[in-house]
Amino acid sequence: MSGVLYVIGLGPGNERQITPEAREAIAKSSHFFGYKPYVERLQLRADQTAVPSDNREELDRAGAALTLAAEGKTVAVVSGGDPGIFAMASAVCEAIDTGPEAWKTVALRVVPGVTAMLALAAKVGAPLGADFCTISLSDNLKPWNIIEKRLRLAAEAEFSIAIYNPISKARPWQLDKAFNILREILPGEIPVVIGQAIGRPNEAIVVTTLEKVRAQQANMASTLLIGTRLWRVISIYNAPCVVYAPRSVPGGEK
Repeated sequence: MSGVLYVIGLGPGNERQITPEAREAIAKSSHFFGYKPYVERLQLRADQTAVPSDNREELDRAGAALTLAAEGKTVAVVSGGDPGIFAMASAVCEAIDTGPEAWKTVALRVVPGVTAMLALAAKVGAPLGADFCTISLSDNLKPWNIIEKRLRLAAEAEFSIAIYNPISKARPWQLDKAFNILREILPGEIPVVIGQAIGRPNEAIVVTTLEKVRAQQANMASTLLIGTRLWRVISIYNAPCVVYAPRSVPGGEK
């Protein structure tokens, strides 16, 4: 008899941003698969089992969870943020698609979470209040030339851009390259927001410009928001820097 597999988003790190639906799924599950730092965020009962793994073992992790669920267990795969945004939901679906038939009998439940770009946007105002896109700078699963093309097209189309996985020890040059691509298309004065550990005690947010921003201001855990010519930066009573994207765009053809 097949069981249930929950794919749960734990939010960006603040316990208050774990949704009630996610907490219910956690309470129902017996085994928890995930990248070690995410699994360690869980406060498990004595009858629940953590199965942590390395960050680059997504398909193996999904397969192990599906195998256990196919045996009748109620199992959880946990991700930070939202599981459907550069996280485990797509890996689980891919494993089901290409794996044994028994995995297709598992009841799959994807439980959404607050993703980093939304948590960061809320901290600074409403920079994603108009059209936006999300791009990962990691070239582990796609070639860098595709990333470059998407950056150029997004900038040319005046999308606000949320950037995930901006830089790492293995990819020290790519964020500066991305900034240079954007500078070819966008004016230097447009705002750029860099956020890290949003909602946690070591939270850090920087609002700067495309001209001034440097790759050294970010790390792998950072999320970046790249603005457009329409973004506005204002000051109000309790926030010296509020960033927002106007809802209307002038100049469109009727």
